[in-house]
Formats: sequence, structure tokens, C-alpha cells
Amino acid sequence: MHAPDGTVTTNDDWRTTQFTKIAAAGLAPLEDAEAAIFASVVPGTYTAVLSGKNGSSGIGVVEVYDLEQGLAVQLANVSTRGFVGTGEDVLIGGIIVGPNDAEPANLIIRAIGPSLADSNVAGSLNDPILELHDKNGVLIATNDDWEDNSAQAALITAAGLAPTNPRESALQINAAPNVYTAIVKGKNGTTGLALVEVYNVK
Repeated sequence: MHAPDGTVTTNDDWRTTQFTKIAAAGLAPLEDAEAAIFASVVPGTYTAVLSGKNGSSGIGVVEVYDLEQGLAVQLANVSTRGFVGTGEDVLIGGIIVGPNDAEPANLIIRAIGPSLADSNVAGSLNDPILELHDKNGVLIATNDDWEDNSAQAALITAAGLAPTNPRESALQINAAPNVYTAIVKGKNGTTGLALVEVYNVK
């Protein structure tokens, strides 16, 4: 049953609900105060909202794990909105492609900033830069304006995922099973709100 605000389910301290299922999946958080939800969902669009208890604030990580990898239904897209600062306060998206014997995944990764203003989001990042790193932190690819690379731009457009603003960033990669990190920075050290998005394109 949905709450009046559309919430499907919620959790504060992960041990208070679904302890057995979360632990059995091998995904138990290290701290009791951390939150986790085990959910079976029908195909559709969902939003996970992370907030600090009693109005507190700080840096947090939102993770989504697809536990039914053998089924035809797969996680197609994940995105998160956050503040892009400087130095270590950039926006980070972690990506795991697996299992190890899987075929490479055709991924399109986007950094969206300027067009957030069109959705009345105040303080959006004016010019994002997108970087993709491997599990060792080695830079694989980077992009400033998504149309800079014509071959990449053609693939992104063909997938129907062309950003609406030329200052936004996007990369297409055939990613072998492994761990990757997408990093969003502001050009020339600028700051603001941005989206980092990952699409699994068939």
C-alpha cells in the first residue's frame, strides 16, 4: 500500500525491518543507523529519497542492487541528484557490471546540469564535466560537452538519450563486467546541483 505522498516503503535503521532478507543477500550495512530496503517491484520508475534524521545533513551513499540477475527483467537506468562541490566534494556514481561471465553492457552515462533549471531546480550546475574511472581509479574516458565527439554523439542520439543542453556531458561505453566510477565535476571549479545517470541500453 502506498502512503498518501506516494511512498511505497521506508526505513530508518536497517535492523528494524527485513533484517533476515537483507543479511541473507550479503548486503547488511556495517552500522545499525544506516538504512536499507528489500523490495520486489514491478517494472516501472521509482525514486529513492535519502534524508537525514531530524533534519541532519551530510554525505551519504544510495545503492541499488539487482538480485535477480538471471531473469529477463533487468535494471535499466539509475540516476541521482546531488550537489557538485570542488575537491573531494564532487558527485560520484558507482557502477557494477556483472556477473563476471556476463556479456559487456552497452552503457550511456550522462551528467545533467543546465537543463535542471528548466524543471525549476534552483542552483543547477552550469557546465558539468563527466569522467569515467575503472576500479583502480584510472581514467577511462571523459567528456565536457556531449556533442564534442561526433561518433559518441551519434550513438547517444540514436539511443534517444541526447541531453537537451549542449553544455551537458555524456559518454557511451561497452563495459566489460567490472567496477566503474562516474564522477561529475564543475568546469573551472564551478559548483551546483547536477544529475549523474547511467542507462543500460539494449
